[in-house]
Amino acid sequence: MTKRELSWRKREQFIEDHGIIYLDNVSKVYSKGAPALNGITLGIGKGEFVFIVGDSGSGKSTLIKLLLRELTATSGSVYVMGSDLAKLKHRQVPKFRRNLGVVFQDFRLLNDRNVYENVAFAQRIIEVPSIEIRRNVPTILATVGLAGKYKAKTRQLSGGEQQRVALARALVNNPSILLADEPTGNLDPKNSWEIMTLLEEINQNGTTVVVVTHNREIVNAMHKRVITMKRGIIISDAEGGEYIDED
Repeated sequence: MTKRELSWRKREQFIEDHGIIYLDNVSKVYSKGAPALNGITLGIGKGEFVFIVGDSGSGKSTLIKLLLRELTATSGSVYVMGSDLAKLKHRQVPKFRRNLGVVFQDFRLLNDRNVYENVAFAQRIIEVPSIEIRRNVPTILATVGLAGKYKAKTRQLSGGEQQRVALARALVNNPSILLADEPTGNLDPKNSWEIMTLLEEINQNGTTVVVVTHNREIVNAMHKRVITMKRGIIISDAEGGEYIDED
């Protein structure tokens, strides 16, 4: 066995032991103030559905940025899909992110383009052949219930429809992990539940789903694993958990 083969074997074993996401004693300190994260150790397995909850300033957003490699840890190690993110060179980051789907509260759509082009854009970035794009985009739009909206400009859509476009864009490259940062924050209750139902269906198809949210009703109703953060630390990690009041 070559050194390269041994390295990959160790990486696969690491994922098997610790999960598709693993943070080992991770701290993140900005230039001023208390640590945003303070000695976090956390593993998330392949195919899990996990809520991350906590008040503003608890460290949730910093955690997501570390997983996206928008930030690097001050100390400790962050592993995603077997990669030590601190060791990724700048030129390697785009390729790493191809295996991540990301959905934000504010949708972040291209408002000068229609629904089809918003989703196709994610495929063009990674140079998917046009013939595959023409097959993949309609398929994923049908999955999120927007098959008939592919020609519509995003500004013509409701908030719930815009979030579905964002979700389709995040999923079209078939990511191993979906990170959703407050995906229902700008939606009414009906649309919020529709989005969460889609996320659950996506998870049931094998994608690891990590959702940051303040939506107490959804967290308590779905009975998933709930990680609660406060002032940069994890204060609770419960299977079938509920939203914890931090007072």
